[in-house]
Amino acid sequence: MSVTSGEDRIWTVPNLLSFLRLLGVPVFLWLVLGPQADMWAIALLAVAGFTDWLDGKIARAFNQTSRLGRIIDPAADKLYVFATVIGLLLREVIPWWLVALILGREIFVSCFVPVLRKHGYRALQVHYLGKAAMFNLMYAFPLLFLASHSGWYAEISRIVGWAFALWGVGLYWWAAVLYVVQVRQLVKADKQE
Repeated sequence: MSVTSGEDRIWTVPNLLSFLRLLGVPVFLWLVLGPQADMWAIALLAVAGFTDWLDGKIARAFNQTSRLGRIIDPAADKLYVFATVIGLLLREVIPWWLVALILGREIFVSCFVPVLRKHGYRALQVHYLGKAAMFNLMYAFPLLFLASHSGWYAEISRIVGWAFALWGVGLYWWAAVLYVVQVRQLVKADKQE
């Protein structure tokens, strides 16, 4: 009888929350592009943002971190960002240049994956700036979505939403530069061995 180490655990509360976030991605896109049930879509985004924060808190507080969690948590984040920017772009809520900046950053960072694999690394540790960027973007999107409506909340949502969006994109790119520095340091260290 083998005992599973903590890193190999699958059935943890944080992993369940991340998995539920993954399931919410197609539901979000359907709400935005199908029936255009915007308030439900915004509520789903808010729940996704909250559970993203909550799964990390639970994982650290109750020692429920796992290898699977380090894969599905950022995957859920990235899928939500991708689905949200595409949905909001198609609904003409956000401009194409914002989508280009966000997706361009993902393409830029993914160019370093073959270099990491060549040197025996699977992925880099998520940097706190990347987490801060994701936090800002997850707040920006619902606010920008609210800003596309006509109501007393639209103008304040637009101002605050764009503040979060621009700050989030700036941090997203700053984190990308730090990832490049990390990759260079790893490659340099491997060459010296």
